[in-house]
Amino acid sequence: MKTLRHFSQACVLTLGAIGALAASVASAQEFKIGFVNTDRIFREASTAKSAQTKLEQEFSKREKELVDLGNTIKTSSDKFEREAPTLSESQRNTRQKQLMDQDREFQRKRREFQEDLNTRKNEEQQVVIERANRAVKLVAEAEKYDVIFQEAVYINPKHDITDKVIKSLNATAGK
Repeated sequence: MKTLRHFSQACVLTLGAIGALAASVASAQEFKIGFVNTDRIFREASTAKSAQTKLEQEFSKREKELVDLGNTIKTSSDKFEREAPTLSESQRNTRQKQLMDQDREFQRKRREFQEDLNTRKNEEQQVVIERANRAVKLVAEAEKYDVIFQEAVYINPKHDITDKVIKSLNATAGK
């Protein structure tokens, strides 16, 4: 008798779980999801492209100066290597110290350049992210999405709304 009661309780619990699962499947059919590929937004949206162009213009002069300085140091180093056997010990030490100082200065300038570039890139990306998030929200509200994902291991292409977001982002870029 005790076993029969446990069995009937288990059946009731199982039927309850099946009912809950059926109800959730029914409501899942009304649940609308979407996916946004942020990498594509950073590559294809006009806002992201203009931010990249802005950064290139802002940093191109400093980058060219660094390249020129690096080439000058390389040329000086090559010249030193050729002339080193004919130089006196003190001349060799003096030139070697000068080259090391120049290289140290070059490395410092390169680090500063990279830090400045990364800081500005992060600032520009933040602006693009904020605008993209607004565009995602507009698309989600207009098309009545329940949830939008930005990261996923796999996504069915029918849920990808990246093109719609890029189109919305590009439309609002001029405003």
